[in-house]
Amino acid sequence: MSFFKTKDPTIPPGQTLTTGFPILHVGDVPRFDAKTWRLTFDGLVENPYEMTFDELREEPTEEWRGDIHCVTRWTKKATIWRGVPFKRLVERARPMPEAKFVVQHADNDYTTNLPLDAMLGDDVLVAYEFDGSALEPIHGGPVRMLVPKLYFWKSAKWLKRFEFLAEDRKGFWEMRGYHNEADPWKEQRYSDMPSWFG
Repeated sequence: MSFFKTKDPTIPPGQTLTTGFPILHVGDVPRFDAKTWRLTFDGLVENPYEMTFDELREEPTEEWRGDIHCVTRWTKKATIWRGVPFKRLVERARPMPEAKFVVQHADNDYTTNLPLDAMLGDDVLVAYEFDGSALEPIHGGPVRMLVPKLYFWKSAKWLKRFEFLAEDRKGFWEMRGYHNEADPWKEQRYSDMPSWFG
């Protein structure tokens, strides 16, 4: 794996290109059992539900191609992901009008938070393939979130649950001083002052 600095205007400020795929996560890589794994949608929704891994894979998929950015200052260009659009899955849950935020829950008690509106973009996937192959466990497989417009800690590895809330609730890294918004182009790396509403 190699890193190199660039003045490429297509990558966010302060980032260094990598030709590899660095491995960073909280806790150990969990074991996966397709028979017991569930993806849950609950909180402020009219139709809370859960789905199995096989049911997830039966959903129509979309491919996303583009660059991903880590708060630790690496950028990987031209990545290829496949998964189910989050907005399609959330339609079945039917969020209540007061549901404005979503917390992603994952193995190792990892959480991260986003406004619901930020999760409804066309590029936001519940992903299980990377570069044409099943997503490796070290990179969050079998299922992880993909929110590519933001620093990658906002894309939870080993995804298990979406909790819909009326008010924002900080996740694992946000409670430890990471910025609440995580926009790479604004270098929103570390901050105790969320500014979703200006």
